[in-house]
Amino acid sequence: MKNYIYTIVIIVLVILAYNFPEYFITVGGIKLTTLIVPVLQIIMFGMGTTITFEDFLGIVKTPKLVVIGIVLQFMIMPLWGLGLTHVFAFPAEIAAGMILIGSSPSGLASNVMSLLAKANIALSITLTTFATLLAPLLTPLLMRYLGGELITVDFLGMMWSMCKIVLLPVAVGFMLNRFIPKVMEKFKTILPYFSMAGIAYVITSVTAAGQASLATSGAMLLLAVILHNCGGYIFGYWSARLLNIKEKDARTISLEVGMQNGGLASALAVEMGKTATLGLAAAIFGPLMNVTGSMLASFWGRKPIKEEKVS
Repeated sequence: MKNYIYTIVIIVLVILAYNFPEYFITVGGIKLTTLIVPVLQIIMFGMGTTITFEDFLGIVKTPKLVVIGIVLQFMIMPLWGLGLTHVFAFPAEIAAGMILIGSSPSGLASNVMSLLAKANIALSITLTTFATLLAPLLTPLLMRYLGGELITVDFLGMMWSMCKIVLLPVAVGFMLNRFIPKVMEKFKTILPYFSMAGIAYVITSVTAAGQASLATSGAMLLLAVILHNCGGYIFGYWSARLLNIKEKDARTISLEVGMQNGGLASALAVEMGKTATLGLAAAIFGPLMNVTGSMLASFWGRKPIKEEKVS
C-alpha cells in the first residue's frame, strides 16, 4: 500500500482541483500555472545532480540497447498518440496534447519502476538521461511534423523553451554535483521530496485550469490516455523482444517507453499559452502512469527471469 500513497494523494488533489477549480487557479493574486516552469526547472536541476559520468558511459557499454530504447521511445509513443487522436476525434488542441505527451522523454519514475520490476536499472537511468538530453531537439521536431496540422508549432521557440526548462537546469545540477559534491549532498536529501511536491503542484494546477475542457472531454480523454500509456508498455516490450532483446532489458525498455515526463509536457503547454487544453493529456497521464507502472512493476517483480542466450 505504501507504494501507492503518493499516487493516491495526487488523485485526491486532482479530484479537488476538478470540483473546486477556483481554489487552485489563483492564490494571493498569483496565477498558479505561471509557476509551473520554475518548479519544473528545479526538478530538472535535481535530476542533474543525480547524473554521473558513469551514466554517459552506459551508451558505450550497451550501445545497441541504448539506441533501440531511444528509437522506440521517440517512435512508439508519438505515433500511437497520433493514431489515438484520429480514433477519438478530440478538439485540435486537446489532440495535440496527446501527441505532446507522447513526444516527451521518459521520466524519473521509470527508474523506480525498473527497480521494482527487477529490470535493468542501469539501462533505465541511461535511457532516461539520454532521452531527456535529446528531447529539446526531438520533441519540437515530432510536434512540428505530427501535430503541426492541429496547432501552430514554433520549432525554434519550443526548442529554446525545452533548453531552458531541461538542458540548462540539468547541466547546472550536473556541474555543481561534479565540483562541489559535499555541498550538493545536503540538497540531495530534500530534492526528491521537492520533486514529488512539484509534480503534484503541476498536475493540480493544470487540472484546475482545464476543468471546463475536462468537463466535456474528460471521460473519453481518460480512456485515450489509458490506451496510450498501456499501449506504450505493450508495444515497447514486444518490440524489444522481437528485436531479440533479453527479458530483463525488455522490461526496462517497456517501462521507459510507457512512462513519460508529464511535468515537462505541462510546462511546454504553459510556455505555449495553452495550459487548459494542450496540457490536459499530460495532467491525466502523470498520476495514471504511476498506478499502471506500479502494477506492472509489481507483477514483473514477482515473476522470475529465466536465463536466456541471446545472439
